[in-house]
Order: sequence, then structure tokens, then C-alpha cells
Amino acid sequence: MHQLPKLDLKNKVSPEEWQVRVDLAACYRLLQLHGWDDLIHTHVSARIPNSEHLLINAFGMAFEEITASNLVKIDIDGNIIDKDSPFEINPAGFTIHSAVHEARHEDLCALHVHTNDTIAVASVEDGLLPLSQYSMFALASMSYHDYEGLAVNAEEKLRLQDDLGDANFMLLRNHGALTMGKTIGDAFMHMYDLTRACQIQLQIMATGMKPIYAPQSIIDGIKAQANVVHSGKTGGQTAWPAMLRRVYRSDPDFCK
Repeated sequence: MHQLPKLDLKNKVSPEEWQVRVDLAACYRLLQLHGWDDLIHTHVSARIPNSEHLLINAFGMAFEEITASNLVKIDIDGNIIDKDSPFEINPAGFTIHSAVHEARHEDLCALHVHTNDTIAVASVEDGLLPLSQYSMFALASMSYHDYEGLAVNAEEKLRLQDDLGDANFMLLRNHGALTMGKTIGDAFMHMYDLTRACQIQLQIMATGMKPIYAPQSIIDGIKAQANVVHSGKTGGQTAWPAMLRRVYRSDPDFCK
């Protein structure tokens, strides 16, 4: 059996970078725990504070194998910063992430999945519908990007950036979903809300009964209401410590 190289970067990077590494590794583990991983495919990327460098998963690694130390540091073009790194990245899969990090410098994290539920809702003409409280969170900051084949063309980046705008949620037609966050916890909680919204929509539609749609006025007020509920904190800041504890209980080696 092929053994993965073991690295220990805890005392070789800044405390700020190490914290991002721990949070990002935890996010990958959470995707696996929720069944949102796709073999070795899809990515979560995060910007290292006060730098132009990003962290992303090594290509060929299952999400439950990702640790804080084996995340790969790259620049916005996907070039690996540490030339002695034993790992590679998937440059084709990085197209989406390079586009959104380039356009949204204030956001730390971009999370992309290929789950059945998000692909299904992204692949119907009406997209996400206002059928649940989860959908209200997403619809308050929603965008769409049409399918252009495998995301490997540099020309698609501008269209992707334009379609995303300042939204935190995106459904990629016939492809999957993308969420953005000022923290890794925010991006994760956004994907949690979007995934639950898609699951519930599909379950409602499967009943064949007439659904009840929430009015647009409710959707318009959700952001303001969410700020009151979280008392100035984002959903990710509130829930993320509990998610870190959940990952640690599952496998404490993620933070090595």
C-alpha cells in the first residue's frame, strides 16, 4: 500500500498560517463526514492572512487523509510555493478557485462540492426555490453560473467572476455548488445551508403536492434578521468551534 509522506509544519510556519491550516484541514474532514466529498475531486481553498498565497488539498488525497501539514501552499496561478513539497495539485480543478479568490480578496475561503442534491437543483431551470428557511439564507445572496464544460479554460474565469459578483452562494449549472466566506467556518456553514435547502426542495417536489413559496419580502429581510440572531457574529463563528471539536473527536490527527 502506498504510504503518504508525513510532514510536520506546525513550528515552520507563522501562527496565523497554522491556524488556517488547522481550520482548512478540519473543513475537508467535515466534508467527508457529511458525505460531500467526491473521491479525490473538488476543493476547498483558503487564503493565508496578510499574503497572496492560498492553501489547497494535494491532488490524489482522500479528504479523510488531509492534515494541516499536508495542505499545499500555492500562488493565485496555482504555482506551488514550497519547491521541496512532495505533493502536487490539480491545476484543472483550481480554475474556479483562482477566479473567485482573484475577484474576492476580502473572502478567506472558497468551498466547492459536487453533491447529488446541489447538482440536481442547479440543473433545473428554476434553480433554488424559497421553500425552506435554509433556502432563505441562500437566496438572500444567490448567484448562478452556466455550464461551460470542464472548468479548465482561462476565458471562463471572467464570466465566473461576473456571475458571482458579491454573492456568497453559487449554483454551477449541471455541475455543483460554490460558497464563499470571510472565514472557513462561514464558507462551511453557507454550504451546509445550501445543501440542506437543496435536499429539502427535492423532498418537497418528490411528494407531488403543491408547495408553499415564501414571499420575496421575507427573503429580502433574512440578512438583517440573521445579523440580529447572531448578535454581530457570523454563523460560522458561532458554529465553527463545535465543528472543530467534532472533527477532533473523529480523528485528532487532522491538526498535525
